[in-house]
Amino acid sequence: MSKSEVDVPPKGGFSFDLCKNDMLSKNGVKPSYRKTGTTIVGMIFQVGVILGADTTEGPIVCDKNCEKIHYMAPNIYCCGAGTAADTEAVTDMVSSQLQLHRYHAGQESRVVTALTLLKKHLFNYQRHVSAALVLGGVDVTGPHLHTIYPHGSTDTLPFATMGSGSLATMAVFESEYKEGMTVEDGIKLVCDAMQSGIFNDLGSGSNVDACVITKRHKEYLRNHLLPNPYSYINPKGYGFPKKIEVLLTKITPLREEVQVIEGGEAMEK
Repeated sequence: MSKSEVDVPPKGGFSFDLCKNDMLSKNGVKPSYRKTGTTIVGMIFQVGVILGADTTEGPIVCDKNCEKIHYMAPNIYCCGAGTAADTEAVTDMVSSQLQLHRYHAGQESRVVTALTLLKKHLFNYQRHVSAALVLGGVDVTGPHLHTIYPHGSTDTLPFATMGSGSLATMAVFESEYKEGMTVEDGIKLVCDAMQSGIFNDLGSGSNVDACVITKRHKEYLRNHLLPNPYSYINPKGYGFPKKIEVLLTKITPLREEVQVIEGGEAMEK
């Protein structure tokens, strides 16, 4: 008997057989992909950084007012797109490491430190951790804005967009962004870009969150804009009754069973 005919037990370790739906393809099933969607942006203005994100999570109804701007350090925040569990876990882990570093060094965290920790972690997992991030903050060297892709590559830009709504938001930034913008103009530009992503991308929606970070101050503008308020509009104008009318009452009696026990006595059941 040849070695190929001998049943060899499977080796231990993690199996990547299902990563590309090989099993389904071999069985004649064509895999389909479901797009969830996110729009996250960031820009550098006159004295700091402004971050923006939508608040929709899930293709149907998971959380229509979730937070996608994550705390990293008092002077650093990070927007996350991709798998919500991955973005939460990665940012929480790096935020904890930055806190320990501040305890040891006695100084505020540098943005480049957060950038290095995030991209090193994502590179180690080779995109199996689905987290696309826009990192922004202000430290002793000034304002910084970076994008971090799921496979660990990074960009350093004056304005950045990521997520399924990134093309619509990028068009707004490329046409209206200017260097040295004031905080009021910067917030308006971020909100305009976010609304462009929300209304032109089927995966993005709900509200607009913004975060303004400067040297000595930060402001998290939770639900800064509500472009999609939830309100039921009845097109025909009829209302809903407060009480439900009973149309039919039917009583079905239980079947009577007589069970004979020892001694000749009968018991209804």
